[in-house]
Amino acid sequence: MIHLHDVKKHYRQGENSVLACEVSDLRIGRGEQVALVGRSGTGKTTLLHLLAGILRADAGTVEIAGQRIDAMTEPQRDRFRGQHIGMVYQTFNLLQPFTALENVLLGALFGRGAGHDAEARAKSLLERVGLADRMHHRPSELSVGQVQRVAICRALVNDPEVILMDEPLGNQDKATGAQVLDLLLQLAREGNKTVVMVTHDPESAQRMQRTVDLATLRRSAS
Repeated sequence: MIHLHDVKKHYRQGENSVLACEVSDLRIGRGEQVALVGRSGTGKTTLLHLLAGILRADAGTVEIAGQRIDAMTEPQRDRFRGQHIGMVYQTFNLLQPFTALENVLLGALFGRGAGHDAEARAKSLLERVGLADRMHHRPSELSVGQVQRVAICRALVNDPEVILMDEPLGNQDKATGAQVLDLLLQLAREGNKTVVMVTHDPESAQRMQRTVDLATLRRSAS
């Protein structure tokens, strides 16, 4: 499902070019659940953004679902992300003026979930995560755990093949975070979806099928 080979991404820092992320080779199978770990500065979030097509690699190949997203234009990457990838951010990024249901439906605008059945799927997902009676509440009227579950539904509404998560439990107490992560992983298993999660939390990493330390993926480490 995911294959990165000889990938490098640099950032400009004044007149200098700084290596932000380097991956010699990484393969993640369909339906696999992988935790990305590593000390600060190893490029975990950068790698996630390369997988999402938010950033474009300076070198190497980034292949998802048989397609080279590193060779796509920005509009093509945006379209691919909307159709194949669901994202859950640490800050959730829900829009405050909109209800939980409306926020989930926003995730269906540019992907395969768009259409007459989008609302039915959004409602079904919210019911699955225990928010049947909170669909018409705005984010400010929900608990942090409920907001997180709305963000998960938004990521799943397009029935994506890949789910990317960037420290999604960072704002949660451990008990609530563990419950929400277990729910997401259950939903992912039911749909045979590939999950890649950046985390600093060892307990969250242990819930995944495999853990990858980015430091081991640099060519200099091989």
